[in-house]
Amino acid sequence: METGNDTQLSKFFLLGFSENQPQIQPVIFGLFLFMYILTVTGNLLIIMAIIVDFHLHTPMYLFLSNLSFVDICFTSTTVPQMLVNIHTQSKAITYAGCIIQMYFLLLFSGLDIFLLTVMAYDRYVAICHPLHYMIIMSTRRCGLMILACWIIGVINSLLHTFLVLRLSFCTNLEIPHFFCELNQVVHQACSDTFLNDMVIYITAMLLAVGPFSGILYSYSKIVSSICAISSVQGKYKAFSTCASHLSVVSLFYCTLLGVYLSSAVTQNSHATATASLMYTVVTPMLNPFIYSLRNKDIKTALKILLGSVTRSRSMDSPS
Repeated sequence: METGNDTQLSKFFLLGFSENQPQIQPVIFGLFLFMYILTVTGNLLIIMAIIVDFHLHTPMYLFLSNLSFVDICFTSTTVPQMLVNIHTQSKAITYAGCIIQMYFLLLFSGLDIFLLTVMAYDRYVAICHPLHYMIIMSTRRCGLMILACWIIGVINSLLHTFLVLRLSFCTNLEIPHFFCELNQVVHQACSDTFLNDMVIYITAMLLAVGPFSGILYSYSKIVSSICAISSVQGKYKAFSTCASHLSVVSLFYCTLLGVYLSSAVTQNSHATATASLMYTVVTPMLNPFIYSLRNKDIKTALKILLGSVTRSRSMDSPS
């Protein structure tokens, strides 16, 4: 086999939904278009509500607005391409397009993990050290935390992308996913992938298991502090401040774990691709509902936002 790098001639085929019958393709297209619009609209409303309500200009909601922005970008990396492929009945994606999609998937999925970790630390400080909260979680420190999340995410994405660019892809390749997932792309190469595999495992341990351990530690301290509160009302108030975040963390990590467990247990690539929809599409769609339904401050801000929009429309309309 020729070992030269033929990536300029390569084209990938995303086979995530190739087994579905043609007559149900319009249903799938409509379903994912609806979910995408719902995801973008819901997360945009969260961002706008936080911007317009001065009472929400706090560290917790600063992190939440960034998480909503990242969720919009995360979903926009995969769903539009999938909708185009379904509409045109073409599974093809160019080599450059696949590399770009993989880079942004790594970036925004990493940012999701890092922001959820920072938000857990924020809740830990708020509940365990309430008197020092504004000092510890100062505006400057929160900004540095968000900047650090982006820097680590960009470095991690660039590292994996450059390592993929050194690989050779000799023929048209089929990826049993609806997006260019890093591990799937790497194992389609016809050159040695040992270095790629090692870096994937090491970064997974550092950037996935590490933050998850931080989240577990934060919530262990939070639970201990809540248990030490004497009144039932005080315990409920303390728990309610982190219930939304805990729900989002559980949803994200449970779906992510489910995907990789399903890929390890079964060789059915179609089932794995379907399971991956949970953390790439469903989780970003549900996050705004979780925060708006379980958070009175967000509910109030959304009412103010929607009320101001309604009033401005009524003023602009002719009498």
